Amino acid sequence: MIEKVTNDNFDEILPLIREYQTFYQVKDIDDEKNRRYFSQFVSSNENGVLHILRHKEKAIGFTTIYNSFSSSRAETVAVLNDLYVQPQYRGEGFGKMLVNHAIDEAKNRGYSRLQWLTSQDNNVAQKLYDGLDASKSAWFFYTKET
Repeated sequence: MIEKVTNDNFDEILPLIREYQTFYQVKDIDDEKNRRYFSQFVSSNENGVLHILRHKEKAIGFTTIYNSFSSSRAETVAVLNDLYVQPQYRGEGFGKMLVNHAIDEAKNRGYSRLQWLTSQDNNVAQKLYDGLDASKSAWFFYTKET
């Protein structure tokens, strides 16, 4: 079952966010910083929405969808910024369930597309995404710490 994160279930998602950050080798994970940052998606949908995935009543995964814009299309788009499923539940279709839910969420919100990226070495995620009816972007993605 996938549900929107609310004040009632917010504390259940924080350990999953920590696991996600650990997976991506984030240094100095700060639970209070996570609480402050991710609470914006509970109090308002202005910046995006956070969903939690349950299996047999246990929280096992989540997605964060950010609201964004496409200047070239002059449209609002959605960015699937985070998708996480606990390792012991991978390969059972939960990741695909979360992506499809994110696609439906983007459609329901009137966004023209859902876009996402993943790490070059995240072969599990790439296999999932390659199995979807989606196209790989021809764009390069750059970052610069400020």
